[in-house]
Amino acid sequence: MKVVVIDGQGGKMGQMLIERIKSTGLPCELIAIGTNSIATSVMLKAGAGAGATGENPVIAASRDADVIIGPIGIISADSLLGEVTPAMAASVGQSKAKKLLLPVNLCNNIIVGTRSLTVAKLIEETVGELSKIIK
Repeated sequence: MKVVVIDGQGGKMGQMLIERIKSTGLPCELIAIGTNSIATSVMLKAGAGAGATGENPVIAASRDADVIIGPIGIISADSLLGEVTPAMAASVGQSKAKKLLLPVNLCNNIIVGTRSLTVAKLIEETVGELSKIIK
């Protein structure tokens, strides 16, 4: 199963996700796609099997991913302080992959009805959902 983790800015959320997924031993191929090189580097150091940076890698990885994980902003053009291009958002949104989107209420994306959780708790719940998908 191909799991694509997309993150931007400093890549901290992607790093935490990859470390947690790796620690569970789930049988999946982890691909890190950063919207910038710092995010990619941080996710690769966390243990992703491969990584790339920028718009085209997001588009290419979205084509054949089984699961895409990232902040809700990856489906909204110009989010993550402008790091998500319209083409990136469209490719993630149109992907047939299951999407596990973390409701980080930043960059003008406010998800009404969600609980206010720490990033650590969001990651724990996300990895739980990934476990259900893989099993």
